[in-house]
Amino acid sequence: MALIKSSDLDFDTIKQSLKSHFEQQSEFSDYDFEAAGLSNILDVLAYNTHLNGLIANVGLNESFLTSAQLRSSVLAHAETLGYNVRSRTGSFATVNLSITGTGNTTTNTLTLPAYTTFTTSVDDVTYSFQTTAAITATNDGSGNFTFLGADGTANITITEGVIKTKTFLIGDVNDEQIYVIPDATIDTSTLDVKVYDSISSSSYTEYVNINDTVRIDENSTVYIIREVPNGYFELTFSEGNVLGKAPSAGNKVIATYLSTKGASANGASLFVASDQVNVGGTDYNITVTTVANSAGGDEKESVASIKANAPIAFATQQRMVTAEDYKALILENYSSTVSDVVAWGGNDNVPPEYGVVFVSLNFKTGIADSVKTTVKNSIVSQLSDNLGIMSIDTKFTDPVNTFLEITTRFNLDPNLTSDTTQTVQNNVQSAINTYFTTNLSTFDAVFRRSSLLAEIDDLSPAILNSKMDIKIQQRWTPSLNTQISTTLDFPVVLSQPNGTDRIITSSAFRDENNNLVTIRNVLDSTKLEAVDSLGVVVKDNIGSYSPTDGVITLTGIEVSSYSGTAIKVSAIPANQSTIKPLRNYILSIDTDISTSIAQLDFQNTPTSIGT
Repeated sequence: MALIKSSDLDFDTIKQSLKSHFEQQSEFSDYDFEAAGLSNILDVLAYNTHLNGLIANVGLNESFLTSAQLRSSVLAHAETLGYNVRSRTGSFATVNLSITGTGNTTTNTLTLPAYTTFTTSVDDVTYSFQTTAAITATNDGSGNFTFLGADGTANITITEGVIKTKTFLIGDVNDEQIYVIPDATIDTSTLDVKVYDSISSSSYTEYVNINDTVRIDENSTVYIIREVPNGYFELTFSEGNVLGKAPSAGNKVIATYLSTKGASANGASLFVASDQVNVGGTDYNITVTTVANSAGGDEKESVASIKANAPIAFATQQRMVTAEDYKALILENYSSTVSDVVAWGGNDNVPPEYGVVFVSLNFKTGIADSVKTTVKNSIVSQLSDNLGIMSIDTKFTDPVNTFLEITTRFNLDPNLTSDTTQTVQNNVQSAINTYFTTNLSTFDAVFRRSSLLAEIDDLSPAILNSKMDIKIQQRWTPSLNTQISTTLDFPVVLSQPNGTDRIITSSAFRDENNNLVTIRNVLDSTKLEAVDSLGVVVKDNIGSYSPTDGVITLTGIEVSSYSGTAIKVSAIPANQSTIKPLRNYILSIDTDISTSIAQLDFQNTPTSIGT
């Protein structure tokens, strides 16, 4: 019998295998299968085999996290690993709220209730933002009130979303009830759960998310919220013997939350209070001053993100010992504001600093400095202090953006494309910029020149071949009119000096004598000098560079002015093929300097040699 390979499970291949089998039988040797009724039977057999193979293949794939395609399967695998999948998150903004000019000196305090609404618009679409807790203002003695948040500052966080509630009645434990919030747009971080003694009771017990609880005993009141296969979210409580205290039969549960639109509300800058506040019998408008535009809104965690993060989170086992533990737990708990994390031990730092773990956070675009500070403080108080090793302190260091200057040259045969040379050059440069956006601009991302060149060569048949020259760039913001003594650290080994190339160069700036100068290394030397636009040496010794350490030392010169936000100092790396930064360095491309240049190559044009 003709064999059906396990990898050949498409219908046509299976049917052909069956036909081949019957054709080998003497009773069917001269049979016309296409014109006979037996062809229909072969169709049924082939379809049945195809469907069974498909079902088995899909079932096997969905049994493993790495190969699963259905979100419901990925959620189930993540749950077995103890990973908390992120819900949609509402965009949030920081504002100052005040009421002025009331002239009221008898009212001492005002309270703004939770879920006070503010409206704004982004791209002509209106959004509602809410306070998530009650806030209080104190009279300054002349009738002016400034509201203060829980941290005692005037910075108030408001979150995008529409307030919704869901009420459950607790049944007998034997009923095995489930409590599903039928809303796929819930921001679970805003969920507020209150358990009342009965339907008519006004007293309640506050239940908190188990992820926000460090220690649990028999009296703890916690809940678990998780996404279920249909996209909704299920609320789970203890059974009374684990995870603390369970609600009793007859209790009423009210779940209040914000239903949010996610990332679409990011970027709002002007907010208006929907309601007035009564002071001494008179209604007054709330003055809203924006401190930071809205940011941080996002969709549900993607399947790809769950697959990447769940195994790492499982490996942490809710403790912070290794660098990966810090990364996993921070991303799991602060992914609404943090896009990427890198951590390393003090023994790996340069210079070494023992008893410390260094953490660098790459925040999402638009996150205000005040929010960044709050997140860092929360990581220390909620994670490091509770889950970290004793005597190991957490020290935060900002990401260091390192830029690549890329000069791309490629041979172009105009006969093989209808585009102009300029259009092809623009397409090449656009592809390079997209490559950096997609594959780099994050921690631990490695630039490999060959991978990028392969993408460029595949853009068009008219591109015959390509090459790249790479420089690495750090940006330096000097103090003006001050004698300089500073170092610039590059994350790679730099090229050794030679007699033809300037390894170190810089953008122009004016020195203390108002000379417009640039920095370069002396040929065949690591010594640095300042030269004017004609290449005349203005200062012959302003520092040096160490190729093996990737460090540039500048001294003996003053900067009186420069263009832009920083002076760009560039270097040729020792290995232009692979740029692999360490620790908190992030690779980006300098789009202002990087260029793509086409060289026309009419490959079918005959040429002659000599005369």
